[in-house]
Amino acid sequence: MKYITCIEDLRQIHKRRVPKMFFDYVDHGSYAEETLRANVDDLKRIKFRQRILVDISKRDLSTNIIGEKAAMPLILAPVGSTGMQHGDGEIHACRAAQAAGIPYTLSTMSICSIEDVAANVEKPFWFQLYVMRDRGFVKALIERAIAAKCSALVLTVDLQVIGQRHQDIKNGMSVPPELFKLRNILDIATKPGWVKGILGAKSRNFGNIAGHLPGSKDLGSVSSWVASQFDPALNWRDIDWIRSIWPGKLIIKGILDVEDAREAVKVGAEALVVSNHGGRQLDGAPSSIEVLPEIVHTVGSHIEVMFDGGIRSGQDVMRSLALGARSCMIGRAYIYGLGAFGGPGVAKAIDIIRAELSTTMGLCGVNAINQIDEKVLAE
Repeated sequence: MKYITCIEDLRQIHKRRVPKMFFDYVDHGSYAEETLRANVDDLKRIKFRQRILVDISKRDLSTNIIGEKAAMPLILAPVGSTGMQHGDGEIHACRAAQAAGIPYTLSTMSICSIEDVAANVEKPFWFQLYVMRDRGFVKALIERAIAAKCSALVLTVDLQVIGQRHQDIKNGMSVPPELFKLRNILDIATKPGWVKGILGAKSRNFGNIAGHLPGSKDLGSVSSWVASQFDPALNWRDIDWIRSIWPGKLIIKGILDVEDAREAVKVGAEALVVSNHGGRQLDGAPSSIEVLPEIVHTVGSHIEVMFDGGIRSGQDVMRSLALGARSCMIGRAYIYGLGAFGGPGVAKAIDIIRAELSTTMGLCGVNAINQIDEKVLAE
């Protein structure tokens, strides 16, 4: 990995080493992918104000995220089916995050279960929750997160209906995936390292669901159940029910509108995540960075505002912090590393972003995270 210089380098290696259907699942978005592209492009348009002859010899990236000490303002976001990018992917990613001193968020739709991850890492992690129609299952899932000592619950609220992802349909990336289509068989046959890792993994099913519902041990039955479970009736009143079970910190992910941000404050969430699901849901929605400043201006003094959407560099983290975010989530950026090199690849992705953020702070004349504001941006 000596010559890996940026997240795009990891992306290109990921693309070569992982079957197309799984790479495209992460890399692409919904419909025409307008919002996916806007997330990245709108960040790039934000320019920095270069400063010189400032003592920047003691730069410090450390911060606090919802009361937890963090080595930098970065969080590994929940990503479904991470364990299909690399065997035991969730465990490897969580270990890399914890070694780097930042939070990791396990998805409801993970391949490794809550229990598997908890048994194989040293510290508590965050758990991301999708609220299913089967509230009994959801209650049990929250209780399992409590038993695993998860330190925060990230409630994702922008998946009541699922935006169509054209590449997934073309690739047969259904649930379960169409692995035995001829072109997928031929593609997988050229990825022996990936095959070896997946075959040696703890799970190749949705670990948080398989075995926890009657008759749900095979992928087909789990898939049928999941397809029927995303709940379009989910609404703000359900937050009170979740709060009655979950005793810890609550983060609401998927806020893109000021009125929704105000509601997140009213229900007592500790933080919200400005996010459009990585451009994978409502195509034509604004980029996350476009709406961030107004949301911060409206509710930033009442709730911790996190940012998600389009981050591919430490410069992007700096841009988001300058516009008011307290911390940032990355999804694709670390998954590219995972698909390329497993756990060391995740560590490399984090190191790349850390180094870029530190350098950008220095060239903008900033020594600490809490000094980053709009003054570091060009007019």
